[in-house]
Amino acid sequence: MKAVIVYASAGAGHFKAAEAIYKYLKNNCPQIEVSLVDILPMTSPTMQFNYRFGYNFLINRALFLWSLSFWMTDTKWLRFIVRPLSELINHFNTLPFRNFLLKENPDLIISTHFLPPEIATRLKRSGKIRSKIITVITDFGVHNFWMHKGTDIYVGASSVTGNILAKKGVKRECIKEFGIPVDEKFLKPLDRNELCRKLGVAADKFTVLIMTGSFGIGPIEEIIHLLQGKAQLLVVCASNKALYAKLKSANFTDTKVYGFVDNVQELMNVSDIIVTKPGGLSISEILISGIVPVFVSAIPGQEQGNLDAMQKSGVGIAPKHLEELVGIILDLKDNPAKLAQMKAAISKIRKPDTLRNICDVLCPGCSRPSG
Repeated sequence: MKAVIVYASAGAGHFKAAEAIYKYLKNNCPQIEVSLVDILPMTSPTMQFNYRFGYNFLINRALFLWSLSFWMTDTKWLRFIVRPLSELINHFNTLPFRNFLLKENPDLIISTHFLPPEIATRLKRSGKIRSKIITVITDFGVHNFWMHKGTDIYVGASSVTGNILAKKGVKRECIKEFGIPVDEKFLKPLDRNELCRKLGVAADKFTVLIMTGSFGIGPIEEIIHLLQGKAQLLVVCASNKALYAKLKSANFTDTKVYGFVDNVQELMNVSDIIVTKPGGLSISEILISGIVPVFVSAIPGQEQGNLDAMQKSGVGIAPKHLEELVGIILDLKDNPAKLAQMKAAISKIRKPDTLRNICDVLCPGCSRPSG
């Protein structure tokens, strides 16, 4: 059995989810010949530029335009215009990817981005491929761009996702509420005291992890100033090199500043609270780790949908301003019982078996316990 896992390098979440599935299948499903593919190099230069830089520009420089475009492309009464137009544009810009699928002719096409299943289902409806098409939705909400006739299975983040899919017309038997896949390293038990020694942080101090996505945007510096001397802070700046340099030179007390990191699971394990943006994959990592989230700077559209889903589940707080954020954090610091109650709510909705469940659907009986 041949499987192709496709993502788009237009955001870290799509890749990380695809990579997690790829690694699990490689290690646990020897019957499946699996490959990991980025669709963007198999599209036109214009499409590559728009996906890689257009989104970054809109959310950093023109958030209103992003919000408007998200709303317009997800509005039911505009679908008769938006869908044919987007499909036409994508058709003319994805010829190399179509040729790739025709050449590979895989048994399974697993996508963690909305563009690949659009191309794959069109080929399937025309009888050019017979692949089973699985779409793994990497947010808790569902934009219309994720919906394509010919998709065999939708893997949703939660019951909220499943209900949205059903309301949009997907048959219940095609919906699997498995969760968003995260790397297995988040499932491994870790010793907090040992990690604190390794990371050089105090194990007996209330610790707040601050990280706001791969762009390092949001009021990070303001939050640090407000929490100085009130908690131990771990700050991840990711690709924001200017912020990293500024924070490092400030020499804040009880504050460790990082750029890009590959040990997020360790930082979460030694922290009591995380201040972050409500990205789909970030939320899944948070739920698996059992850390209490406080959400800031939600991007209109998909991140607002993620935030709404979390609040429906009783998980996560979204303060209206920074003073409220600080008050919430200090209240949780002073009330361990309240913090424990929130962690208990997280344990009820976390999905540690996402990868195993996906594997069982693709190749029944060949997966091993994921921990």
